[in-house]
Amino acid sequence: MDRLLDSQAKEDDLDLTLRPKQLDDYVGQDKVKANLSILIEAAKKRGEPIEHVLFYGAPGLGKTTLAHIVANELGSGLRVTSGPVIEKAGDLAAILTNLKEGDILFIDEIHRLNKSIEEILYPAMEDYALDIIIGKGPSARTLRLDLPKFTIVGATTRISLLSSPLRDRFGMVYHLDFYEPDELKKIIARNANILKINLDHESAEEISKRARRTPRIANRLLKRVRDYCQVKNDGEVSLSACQSALAMLEIDSLGLDAVDRTILEVIIDKFNGGPVGLTTIAAATGEDVATVEEVYEPYLMRLGFLDRSPRGRIATPLAYKHLGRKKGMI
Repeated sequence: MDRLLDSQAKEDDLDLTLRPKQLDDYVGQDKVKANLSILIEAAKKRGEPIEHVLFYGAPGLGKTTLAHIVANELGSGLRVTSGPVIEKAGDLAAILTNLKEGDILFIDEIHRLNKSIEEILYPAMEDYALDIIIGKGPSARTLRLDLPKFTIVGATTRISLLSSPLRDRFGMVYHLDFYEPDELKKIIARNANILKINLDHESAEEISKRARRTPRIANRLLKRVRDYCQVKNDGEVSLSACQSALAMLEIDSLGLDAVDRTILEVIIDKFNGGPVGLTTIAAATGEDVATVEEVYEPYLMRLGFLDRSPRGRIATPLAYKHLGRKKGMI
């Protein structure tokens, strides 16, 4: 079974038809939408490209979708790449020189750009120029190529890893927050309609409660419920069938999966509630440190199940209650 919570999963895993095309169809992130709407409308009236835009937030909140929407709203071409893909200066030069006036260049995982690539990007973002070094040693010279006016839309889950010079070159920086349950229900209802799933209100609410306040996960759970009901329930989606499908996926009532629960159980059962170091938790669960820290820990902390201390992670009374444990009685 594919991991539902894999931080590296791409939006390509979802049906393209589920992605909203316009700002009006995009549910949630109201403040970001309002600011983007002003930015786009002003640029249209001036007949200019919009300023460079940076979206940051947890995986699955809609950063890629917003990049597509910005391009659609402006009627601009969209080129998509990611930080790890651009390994050499020539890679970036090839991308930039093929852009047209007003194009949007979307760079996912922009925090993973090589520092030498960043330095080439600075004049491209500020002056719409590309500096190419020809030759080596004392005979080397710099050739400056003019670029069409374009817009970079960057996305990152870890804005702290962006260097200050790169971050400062974005005219607008937007933080995408986790979604409210009502917003997720709207997204689920909309996508169920697109996928031709006859989804009742109770089932939509059940999925939204277990989607970790993340649209990407909500969409995946919706599709897994559809699969289950087609095989086990003659295609009829009901609350009981929905609950059975989610139980098979080991997704509990708060959206915790088997790994989430294992993390809490390790801290509570093996280390009496903590504090426990992150590397110890990773070793005990069989996950790498980055996955525990970036994928699982933020949601557990948001639920109030984990606390951080200088000595490590600590399970809270809420975690004990959720797992049915009593502190000091393991």
